[in-house]
Amino acid sequence: METEMDWAARSRRSVWHPCTQMQWLESEPPHALVRAEGGWLWEDKGHRVYDAISSWWVNLFGHRHPALVTALKDQLDSLDHVMLAGMTHAPVVALSERLSERTGGQLGHAFYGSDGASATEMALKMSVHYWRNRGYGQKNQFIALAQGYHGETAGALGVTDIPLFRTAYAALIRPARVIPAPDSRVDGSEASSLACLKDWLERHHECLAALVMEPLVQCAAGMVFHSPDYVHAVARLCETYGVHVIADEIAVGFGRTGTFFAHQQCGVVPDFLCLSKGITGGMLPLSVVLTRDEIYRAFYAPGVDRAFLHSHSYTGNPLACRVALAVQDLFDCTDILALNQARQAGLKQQLAPLTQHPNLRHGRLCGMIWAFDGRDVPEDFSRRLAVCAWNRGVLVRPIGATLYFMPPLTISADEVDFVVRETVMALDEVLA
Repeated sequence: METEMDWAARSRRSVWHPCTQMQWLESEPPHALVRAEGGWLWEDKGHRVYDAISSWWVNLFGHRHPALVTALKDQLDSLDHVMLAGMTHAPVVALSERLSERTGGQLGHAFYGSDGASATEMALKMSVHYWRNRGYGQKNQFIALAQGYHGETAGALGVTDIPLFRTAYAALIRPARVIPAPDSRVDGSEASSLACLKDWLERHHECLAALVMEPLVQCAAGMVFHSPDYVHAVARLCETYGVHVIADEIAVGFGRTGTFFAHQQCGVVPDFLCLSKGITGGMLPLSVVLTRDEIYRAFYAPGVDRAFLHSHSYTGNPLACRVALAVQDLFDCTDILALNQARQAGLKQQLAPLTQHPNLRHGRLCGMIWAFDGRDVPEDFSRRLAVCAWNRGVLVRPIGATLYFMPPLTISADEVDFVVRETVMALDEVLA
């Protein structure tokens, strides 16, 4: 008999869960969580699970980090929320300055939203509006990489190339030109992609506003890696043909690839930088777009027709900005990026049971993103492995046949050993 505390049953009736076929929850009820600390989650029945994907890649320093909790509580004592139109406050100003400093002052004029898709949407609109303000209204189309994912609002879906997410909404979408994506597992794919891009730019640059890409890792495509040289070449081609580069670092920013921003490994500065997810360490929703002063200046005029009138009710929320500042402080005081770079050799050794597993191939690492492709795995591999791993105390959520990990940057060596050991046992269980 259902009790008052049967949260899973009540959730199935009242909550529409994201990225989920709700019928599955009849046989695989949602996990009712009651507590989190560090990398760990606890169910209402006491089962403890390591969050090896940082809850969709957001918890940079684990759950409920004391410094973030303290910052949030402190901010609650002074200012919770105020609209940012015609007003300002210390957290949003300080955060904007800190983020700009991270780019060496080359990007700034922070414009805030609440989630990654909103950041993509803002950057797309800014690019088109910039060209309109400059007298090039015909430059209103976009280029994206095959299998790229940039969010699920209408504009963001236009530059997303994963049919599972966009096919049902084709009538709402203005699709971008999609070029072949580079893939570190495929020889010659970067050269082929660049040749296709160059050809399209030569023939259509007069109507192109921007190219959108995730630098170094296409995450939702199955953790598809490409080189810094590829990103550099893309940026140079776009610069030559007068097309903006929008760097979607919503998932790959904030140290995930080994540097604070992924594009810093590529020797380029994008025209727009989209950030979210780890910006608050997973504690509160926040996103931001940073851009060049030249672009900002094209909107700076007496009339509202040249102004960027995009807005969100919670733009620049003081609570979220204050927590984001605490995240910046953690990067500075812990030197976590250098520590993790020093761990790479040992980390590769710890991942050897996965790298050498007969049913996994293409083991690859980029900073603290680890991925492996299944070989001869069942069609429902993703769901079955997620269930078996959860029962063994590890939260993973494979993308198709790709098993990946994106744990907190603070994961310990013992926790890595636990995650690897239990995942291997879950994998063997699925394949038995």
